[in-house]
Amino acid sequence: MTPVRVLAVASEVYPIVKTGGLADVAGALPLALKAHGVEMRTLMPGYPDVMRMLGGAGEIRRWPDYFGGPGRLLAGSHDGLDLFVLDVPHLYARPGNPYVTPEGVDWPDNGVRFAALSRIAADIGHGLVPAFVPDVVHAHDWQAGLAPAYLHYDGGPRPGTVMTIHNMAYQGKFDRTLTSAIGLPAAAAFDVHGLEYFGGISFLKAGLQLADRITTVSPTYAQEIQSDEGGMGLGGLLRERADVLSGILNGIDTDVWNPQTDPHIAYRFGAEDLTFRAANKAVLQQQFSLDSSDEAPLLGVISRLSWQKGLDLLLEAIPTILGDGMQLALLGSGDRDLQDRYQAVARANPGRIGVVIGYDEILAHLIQAGSDALIVPSRFEPCGLTQLYALRYGAVPIVSRVGGLEDTIVDIGEANTSDRDPTGFKFAPVTVEALTGTLRKANTAFHNKATWRRLQLSGLATDVSWRNRAGDYAVLYRDLMAARRT
Repeated sequence: MTPVRVLAVASEVYPIVKTGGLADVAGALPLALKAHGVEMRTLMPGYPDVMRMLGGAGEIRRWPDYFGGPGRLLAGSHDGLDLFVLDVPHLYARPGNPYVTPEGVDWPDNGVRFAALSRIAADIGHGLVPAFVPDVVHAHDWQAGLAPAYLHYDGGPRPGTVMTIHNMAYQGKFDRTLTSAIGLPAAAAFDVHGLEYFGGISFLKAGLQLADRITTVSPTYAQEIQSDEGGMGLGGLLRERADVLSGILNGIDTDVWNPQTDPHIAYRFGAEDLTFRAANKAVLQQQFSLDSSDEAPLLGVISRLSWQKGLDLLLEAIPTILGDGMQLALLGSGDRDLQDRYQAVARANPGRIGVVIGYDEILAHLIQAGSDALIVPSRFEPCGLTQLYALRYGAVPIVSRVGGLEDTIVDIGEANTSDRDPTGFKFAPVTVEALTGTLRKANTAFHNKATWRRLQLSGLATDVSWRNRAGDYAVLYRDLMAARRT
């Protein structure tokens, strides 16, 4: 097995900094790749949380002026992850979320902040760190999209490049004047075959245009984004590059998400005995001020509150949830109007609807361990990790037939046409009518204990780990290296 060195570039990495699924993937994939002969180090920004956790990191290089202020490149490790950290305080030493101000507005210099990350990635690719010269630079999402661009425009020998799309909706769009300011050749880079995008520039488009290989996080999403609608302005480009585009399903860290050892849940359990799920359900009901009931199906939601996630549709399905004797426990934040409406519904229906605005990792684990079903009604979903956690914890997923949700859940009605055991419920189209009909179907199944237990056990038996999926990345890296040698 040929050893491979890969530099991953990500704007967030679990368990250090997390706002979404990107962090989970960036944190779990390097560990899973070790078994496949891949040495992966991850480059990330030096946010305050990162600097606190990486106290003993060693300094590799220092600059008096790096994109407008002093900067350092550090190397360290955390929880088994080998990390490079770009410590540039004037760009990253800011409170809260990595991308937005405390008021929820994008930092106005985000273009510079993440161009700096990509620039140092390219420099490492060129051999800045002699002890680790990567064979491949793997960029995640728009924040790392300029890494393939810098390597391309620098010219000369370079490592192979991979661009992974976690969500087409986020494209890193900025004014064209930024091109020269971040050290790219304006004449060459501001071009339809470079960064140019409807008169401005897009970091994601740059990565998709200039990377050697493109991946996204599920096979179905790889097809969806080649359409005009799913590609969100980049469908044509992706159709042109379809020969280097592939979909590789995400996995999850099954050590972090393990109901037999999880320190965040009230009672631990395994597939051989689901008795303690009921005890977790009772604790969850208490946490959300819901009526104590074994017979009421408890629906869980852990989500960003947004149009993409279909949370407006779920609001319209509340009368069905109430009328059919179900409960809802929702954890999430996002669109202010949706937040207000969910809180109003909770106030109007005490004991039946519980809402916590925000994100709480411990509470997220408890929802997976205690809810009977987990709802993911997304209008589009590149892969989705929430439904994979649900399978792992015996919460039956109720999902829309899009993207990775289509690829990871086997509908109860597909048992006769598939050689796979059913693990949940899927609905299409993504409408209130289809959602409410499926909620009623799930409610009926819940009250058939044998049917529900079969769904739970099938989910628990599903391999949702990175074990095989990491191998697909290892094959991709080696194929890319072989192609570049010919």
